[in-house]
Amino acid sequence: MDKAPSTRQLKVAREIQKDLAEIIRGKGMAAFGGAMVTVSEVRISPDLSVAKVYVSVFPSEKQQAVMEQLEADSRQIRGELGRQVAKQFRIVPELVYYLDTSIDYAEHIDELLKK
Repeated sequence: MDKAPSTRQLKVAREIQKDLAEIIRGKGMAAFGGAMVTVSEVRISPDLSVAKVYVSVFPSEKQQAVMEQLEADSRQIRGELGRQVAKQFRIVPELVYYLDTSIDYAEHIDELLKK
């Protein structure tokens, strides 16, 4: 069972989420085939070496393409993140991307309720 993240982990995760959101927004929707990409959550490992980055993609038909693009750009995005957080962190965590499907789930529930 995972123990609750420390205050430091939460602070680092929040900072990384804010910076990644800025980096991805800076790339623009065109870089992701016109999809809107949002960094919904970041969870960081206790040793701060790995960040699980949860992204939501709209429209959901473009999820696969966006995830592939994020993986392809991962080194470049991590490099940019490194430049932004260089003063605060000793190491830049490895970024692992996950799809946040809570929006799809909410839409599905909404559709079911309408029926």
